[in-house]
Amino acid sequence: MNDPGFAPVPGDMSPGGTSVSQAQHRLASFDSYTGAQHLVDRMSDDGFPVEHIRIVGDGIQTVEQVTGRLTRGKAALMGAGTGAWVGLFIGLLFGVFAVGPGWLAVLLISLAIGAFWGAVFGFFAHWSTRGQRDFSSVMALRARRYDVYVDASHASEAARYQVA
Repeated sequence: MNDPGFAPVPGDMSPGGTSVSQAQHRLASFDSYTGAQHLVDRMSDDGFPVEHIRIVGDGIQTVEQVTGRLTRGKAALMGAGTGAWVGLFIGLLFGVFAVGPGWLAVLLISLAIGAFWGAVFGFFAHWSTRGQRDFSSVMALRARRYDVYVDASHASEAARYQVA
């Protein structure tokens, strides 16, 4: 953990999207977001006005975790799953207006149609790439370090939470 100090937070933005020029006091630095989150949560539990706190990730990078090979069959299956959800949603909307026991049939038909067209679109979407992306992945943002800053006007009150 780094020594806390006073500094403007570069590129800092207020919730409205305007630049903030007020000096900030770095209360603590953590190697993981969980540590910063725990500190802010503890301050919130103690009644500290947490709207004067910012968690700033430094050294941001994207991390793409490859989850597996993507074949046309898998693309069609994933498309079918997505299409089934869309079909289920549309079936529920139409099913609300169905009279009598026909609502279940409307729901099942919508689900089946959605799954079919989702599979068709998934297959052709993957086929159209001609093998340029034959894998599936999950993208995430990660920071090298997470600094917890507090407005200078509340720095003396926050000093009791300083992590050594």
